[in-house]
Formats: sequence, C-alpha cells, structure tokens
Amino acid sequence: MAAANYLPSEDQFLCSICLDVFTDPVTIPCGHNFCKNCIAEHWNTNDQYLCPLVNTLFSEMVAQFRQSAQQKASSSSSEQQVSKPGEVPCDVCTGTKLKALKSCLMCLVSYCETHLEPHLTASRLKRHQLIDPVENLECRMCTEHDKPLELFCKTDQTCVCMLCMVLDHKKHDVVPLTEEYEGKKVELEKTEAEIQQMIQKRRLKIQEIKHSGKTEAKIQQMIQKRQLKIQAIQHSVDLSEEDADREIAEGVQVFTSLKESVERGLNELINTIKEKQKTTEKQAEAFIKELEQEISELMKRSTEVEQVLRSEDHLHLLQSVQSLNIQHPPPTKDWTEVSVRPSSYEGTVVKAVAQLEETLSKKMKKLLEAELKRVQQYAVDVTLDPDTAHPDLILSDDGKQVNLGDRLSKLLRKNLPDNPERFSNSASVLGKQSFSSGRFYFEAQVKGKTKWDLGVVRESINRKGSINLGPQNGYWTIWLRNRNEYKALADPPVLLSLKSPPQKVGVFVDYEEGLVSFYDVDAAAFIYSFTGCSFTEKLFPFFSPCNNNDGKNSAPLIISPVRVN
Repeated sequence: MAAANYLPSEDQFLCSICLDVFTDPVTIPCGHNFCKNCIAEHWNTNDQYLCPLVNTLFSEMVAQFRQSAQQKASSSSSEQQVSKPGEVPCDVCTGTKLKALKSCLMCLVSYCETHLEPHLTASRLKRHQLIDPVENLECRMCTEHDKPLELFCKTDQTCVCMLCMVLDHKKHDVVPLTEEYEGKKVELEKTEAEIQQMIQKRRLKIQEIKHSGKTEAKIQQMIQKRQLKIQAIQHSVDLSEEDADREIAEGVQVFTSLKESVERGLNELINTIKEKQKTTEKQAEAFIKELEQEISELMKRSTEVEQVLRSEDHLHLLQSVQSLNIQHPPPTKDWTEVSVRPSSYEGTVVKAVAQLEETLSKKMKKLLEAELKRVQQYAVDVTLDPDTAHPDLILSDDGKQVNLGDRLSKLLRKNLPDNPERFSNSASVLGKQSFSSGRFYFEAQVKGKTKWDLGVVRESINRKGSINLGPQNGYWTIWLRNRNEYKALADPPVLLSLKSPPQKVGVFVDYEEGLVSFYDVDAAAFIYSFTGCSFTEKLFPFFSPCNNNDGKNSAPLIISPVRVN
C-alpha cells in the first residue's frame, strides 16, 4: 500500500550539471549520479577528477544566510532616510531612493548606508576616495577623453585628466587636484579672514558714524554754554545799566540794542546749528546705508567662501573658485578717511560768537566813546612842576613837555637844589596840581616813544634812591618797555594786550570811588583800571619819559589839551 502511494520526485531524476533528466546515467565512486556526457566534459575541463555536486547542506545554509541578509538590508533601509528634494539620492537603490551618505570619486557613484558597506569593508574598494555626497558626478569626467578629472593645470587654471596632461597640457604646470585644493583652501581661508576683517571695520565705522551723528546732546550742551555766556554778558550789561544812571538816553539805547543783538545772534546760531545737524544726519545715514550694503555683499561672499571651504571635494572647490570668482573680497570703498565730524559745529559757533563779539565790540566802542566823553568832562589843566623834576630832565617853558637831556645838556645843566620834592634817581616829574577829592582827567601824548611811565601818585611817595612802582608804594601807573610791552604796575604787575599802540593816553581819577582808569584816546579804547583804591592823601599826576636809549627814545612826553568831541 505504501509502495503504491510512493511517487518519486522529479528532482531525483535530474542531473545536477545540466539540470535535465538523466541521459545515460552513471554513478561515480562517491555515489552521485550524472549524465555520462556531463561528467565526462566536466572532468575534461578540470585537472582534478572531483565531484562537481554541490554540497546541498552548505547550499541551504548559504541560502538561509542570503535571505537573512536581504531581510536585514530591508529592515536597515526602512530605518534610513528617504532622499528629499535637494539631497543627493543613492544611485544603487531601486524603487525608493535613500539619502546618499558618500560619493565615490573612483566609481562616480553615490551610495546610501547599505550600498556603501563594500567600500568600507572590501580592501580593494577601501582605496577609493569617498567624499560628502555630490550630484552630477558625470561632470567630473573629461568631456574630451572620458577620463576622471584628477589633475589641475596651473597654466590654464583648469581641471584636466591624465590624457589632457599628456596631449594638450604637455608643457604646462600640472599638479594633482589635492595639491591645488590645499593651496586654494589656504587662499580662501585668507580671503575669508580679510572679508571678516572688512565686515568688522565697516561695523565699527557704522558705530563711529552713529556716535558722531548723535550730536543733539552735544549741540544742546553747546547752546546751554552759549546761553550762560549770553546771560553773563547780559548780566554785565545790566551792571553797566545800573551804572548808566548817570548817562544820557543814548547810553540806554546802546545797551538795549546790545541785548537785542545778543538774542538775535543766539537765534541765528541755533537755526544754523540745527540746519547743519540735519545735513550731518543725512550724510551719516547715507554712509551707514552704503556701509550696510557693503557688509551685505561681504557677508554674501563670506557665505559662499564658507560653503566652498566646507567641501572636501578637491575638484568642487577649485571649480567653485573659478566659476564664482571668490578668491578675493569683492571691491569695496576705502572708509579709512571717511567720517562724520560734528566739530564743524564748533566752527559755526565760533563764527557766530565772533560775529557777536564784533557786534559787541562795536557797541562797546560806542559805550567807551560815551564813557570817554563823560570822563573828558572832568579835564583839568596840568603843568609840570620843575621843583620835582629829576636834574637830567628838560622841561618846556610852558610846562607841557618833558624829555631826558643828552650828554651835553647834562654837562650844562643847572646846579639844581636837592630839595625833598625832587626825584634823585628816577627820571620822573610830577604835575603842579594836586587833587584830594572829586574827579579829574588829563591826557599825555606818548607818540614816537619806546619807553615811558604815566599815572598818578600820592604826595608822600619816596622820591630818593631806588623807586618801586606799585600801589603799595603809592604809585598807580602803567608803562611801556621795548616798544610794545605794556604793563599795569599793579601788585602783581599785569601784562596788557593792546590792539594797537596808543599815541595819546588819557588818565581819569575818581577819588571817592578809589578808581584810576587809563584810555587810548584816539582809538576810544579802554586800557586798564585800578579799582578799590583807598586814597587818603593828595594825588599828583606822574610822568617819566625814561632814558633816551641812544636817541631811540628822545621824543618828549607832552601834556595835551583835552578836546571833547
């Protein structure tokens, strides 16, 4: 029954060489069956008479291993990322394309993780150069010779293959891509550093311009200082107005006009500064806009350079340098000397203040003219006292002129008595008239002289021996030395700065107020005042023509008649 049900399998009648039903089946010593012709041909082509039968057990093991590997690969593929738009896909994957991990420059193929494994394990494939995945690997082939572009021609600045080097670039300077890659990478890193430095400089320039552009606070501070100055001037004007109670209506009009000029000058100054501020802000905005545009261009170039520098692909880096021309920073403006200088406001302020000072000077001149007219009303007739004159002095017959005699005149001079009133060492002389109250004024011509002393003294001064001019010794005087060195002999002495050398000097004294003032009569200019003096004795006009200085100072001091304009 069992024999009736047994049906032999077709596989049992198949030759394992031709895989067909046996023809003239034979059995070899190992017990395996083959077609007679099949085993004979097999042995004829092999030196050893071995059984060609496949080890079925090992074959099954191999089949199971292959199935397991395929299942593992399938599972691994499901875990890997599917290639997205913009990413390089695996060239080996069929169906769903996985994301490539590397590209082989030898195979010109991109591989996912699974298909990359042979390049990581097989010794022959390990020698291939792997890079980050890139597209269009076919562009790495020479279009003329269909060979990999492995070299770089420095002469023509282009990538070439081996045949190109032998044929078209035989005498050119040709180096491996890796060598040129390293050189270009160093140049690009230097370019990147320069670009970053340029960006930093322009950012600093923007901060500088913004800082210099923020001048509103500075302007307000400047305006405040000028307002305080104006207040000080107005205060001085107010003080002068208090003193002008004795002046006529013209003086009041002058002060009012002065205040109006100050206020008008302030308004003009503020408007001018604001207009300049607007211009400065527009200029700063234009500079900032231009700098920001350059920074944008530099940052764009920096991004391009950084992207190229990240590439490990020698050919890609060199071709990018050639195509994008990023080896050097883009052309930019030299900002070294460019700046927004708010100091120009100082010029504006100085000019405005100068104009104000000019106006003030004119007003003050009018005030001084009025003041001079006022003090000239107290003019007195002064004559020189020969009893006080130094023996070497020569006085005119009318007592209005005095100078120092020459050597001959000294020899012929009179034997004058050495009375107590006479100066013995100092070439000086006093006026005959004395004053112990009220106000008085006189004028002396000093034209043509290089040295002179002039002022008033108290009656009890020392007239013998060495004399020290100064209020502490009873002298309120000014002098000239060395043609243009003017001093007020105060304690300490005050160096005077005069616009022009006075030709005629006016001296005014207010006994009760303790005031001694000096004026340049022709220029109607104020020279100096001793104030807060305490007079308790008679005061006398004082004159000293000083020595002749070898004839250079021979002109006399002349008491001039006062002419009130």
